Amino acid sequence: MNTTQFDRIRTGKGFIAALDQSGGSTPNALLQYGIKQDSYSNEEEMYALVHEMRTRIIKSFAFDSQYILGAILFENTMDRSIDGQFTADYLWEKKGIVPFLKVDKGLADLENGVQLMKPFSGLNDLLKRAAERNIFGTKMRSLIKEANLAGIKQVVEQQFAIGNQIAQMGLVPIIEPEVDIHSADKETSEKLLKDEIFDQLSKLGKDVKVMLKLSIPTENNFYSDLMKDPHVVRVVALSGGYTQAEANDKLAHNHGLIASFSRALSQGLTAEQTDDDFNTMLSKTIRDIYEASIT
Repeated sequence: MNTTQFDRIRTGKGFIAALDQSGGSTPNALLQYGIKQDSYSNEEEMYALVHEMRTRIIKSFAFDSQYILGAILFENTMDRSIDGQFTADYLWEKKGIVPFLKVDKGLADLENGVQLMKPFSGLNDLLKRAAERNIFGTKMRSLIKEANLAGIKQVVEQQFAIGNQIAQMGLVPIIEPEVDIHSADKETSEKLLKDEIFDQLSKLGKDVKVMLKLSIPTENNFYSDLMKDPHVVRVVALSGGYTQAEANDKLAHNHGLIASFSRALSQGLTAEQTDDDFNTMLSKTIRDIYEASIT
């Protein structure tokens, strides 16, 4: 583990940019960016376009380590280059931003009020490749839609089992059991979720470190006690479908909780913008998210 990167993530001021839309969500990410589905005819063309979009974001002067601690990449992005360097190396060596990798394969069908992660195949091989590409940590997402104790327990157990596997490979896992912001019993789900997370943290080996990526809680500062657990490097928040303004407002009321936004980060950016307009908008977005993250 790179101790400079670890210290930056643990104590740095700023937020984590989520640039990890994968196969299923890439068409929507491109559409939000102003590129329609009839602009590409196969997966390779689609991934080339999304890499152009991510490259434009990453190379922008606005995408600066003064505000951004880390960036989460999709596997396809990890394997591509920016200016002749693999994306993770460019992020760290040129920008001073710590690279993470999304490793899950998407969500399984709804059962017990939750969507577990689909079964993993070839995870160790992917983690070895990630280590070779100088990736610091990983991210994997589950989804909680109802306050169902059995389902929430399954989500957290699955997340920590795989998180342990990732930690043994020398990477820091971001555990992401998202609670649907539209859930009718979101606050109850968050209480059950926190109890289950504490239970799993208590079972970790002494030196195992994890990060948590959680929905912004209904009750302000609800996750403050999780931030104090010795196993937890950092607690970050997802935007979860809130607009950028809503997400920033809610985040600012939670001290110590920092952003790891995806849609809220790229909101308003389009392919046809001039570089000046693109960079101006990205700069404002990044500063606003940063300000909400350092409260």
